[in-house]
Amino acid sequence: MSTTATKTSDDSAKLLAKSVLDSTRARAKKAHASLGVIRLDYDYPPAPGDIDSQDSFGYDVFYRAVPGLSFEMCQKGVLTDKVKAEFIEAVVWLDKEKNVSAITGDCGFMMWFQELARQYTHKPVCMSSLVQLPSVAAAYSKHEDIAIFTANSVSLKPMNSLIEDQCGVNPEDTRFHIVGCQDVPGFEAVAVGGKVDVKYVTPGIVALAKAELAKNPTIRAFLLECTELPPYSDAIRQATGLPVFDAITCCNMFIEGLVDNPRFGISDWHAEWDGVQEAYSLGQHLDEDDKKALQSISK
Repeated sequence: MSTTATKTSDDSAKLLAKSVLDSTRARAKKAHASLGVIRLDYDYPPAPGDIDSQDSFGYDVFYRAVPGLSFEMCQKGVLTDKVKAEFIEAVVWLDKEKNVSAITGDCGFMMWFQELARQYTHKPVCMSSLVQLPSVAAAYSKHEDIAIFTANSVSLKPMNSLIEDQCGVNPEDTRFHIVGCQDVPGFEAVAVGGKVDVKYVTPGIVALAKAELAKNPTIRAFLLECTELPPYSDAIRQATGLPVFDAITCCNMFIEGLVDNPRFGISDWHAEWDGVQEAYSLGQHLDEDDKKALQSISK
């Protein structure tokens, strides 16, 4: 066989091998990481930045409502047997049916059910943005403080022992400043399930952050506990120059732990996100009986 023929044969073999390898890699690509959100039985118009707004995320997010799971029930941290069964079903559905990469909730008070959710999945569970608190606290000295913004400071207090148990951080430590947003003009809409006028509320949230910083100049970071507070994170960052952590940064942390870093290491090992979210309305993915059991949708 001539040298030219041999080279042609070798080139063809290499091309075939590359084609087979590329095909194998394509088939072996992992799905892009996605987020599962357990939703209250609570229908409201979320603003971008809110955890219930798909516009808040740069990856797929899937929702599953729990019939009968009210804000008041989460606040008390006690589920009825029926709601508990629905909650567990939601966790399993997000894990097994949607194969999400991490699971969170759309109410910070779902921290009460962090341990319950963990019993039914091996995926990361972050039912509250407060799971970031140990890392944020460890980044600063014991003499530097963190402001924790919540929808209602009085309502958060009964969770102190739970937060210490689940996060290993005592929120009653003097370095943590719990700040309620219940008196910010316009933010009362959160408590009644109404549409929040973010543009109107933003100056009040910023003023509250600046006042807290003026009162406690050793504050080095803000952590927003309420899932309806992230729309104000950028404004606080701009006004104070300090880092702000919230429900979105919490979810992003777990998702980013599962996606390719394009700057180094191997590449092209998981599918790219197509940029299209699955359309969702409260009650979607529930069977007819569960849809009828939803209390926040007119029958």
